[in-house]
Amino acid sequence: MHMSHDADAPAAETIGFDQFLAVDIRVGTIVEALPFPEARKPAFKLVIDFGPAIGRKRSSAQITEHYRLEELVGTQVAAVVNFPPRQIGKVMSEVLTLGFPDADGKVVLVRPSVPVPNGGRLF
Repeated sequence: MHMSHDADAPAAETIGFDQFLAVDIRVGTIVEALPFPEARKPAFKLVIDFGPAIGRKRSSAQITEHYRLEELVGTQVAAVVNFPPRQIGKVMSEVLTLGFPDADGKVVLVRPSVPVPNGGRLF
């Protein structure tokens, strides 16, 4: 799924702007966060509200190292909303919640620094 988490890896192959525009990255607010004990790697189950046009979508996220369930509700995050749903264990993940690896390869969520309207598209 990931090309490389290595910060020293070279940039990926050049793409056209139309290819970038094809990836629909939106902001949403986590409205539900639950444990996901069945996951192969430690993860949480999330429900994210992307506003009226997209609605609420489910995601599985391996973010247990830096986040606690009780602090996630109300947090805004970025996610790809136009990938096909993917079965992750017993969860159908409808969006890909985005993050960057820290120095140990653990996920740090991509979040706006100030509140923004749910459903806003990355540009």
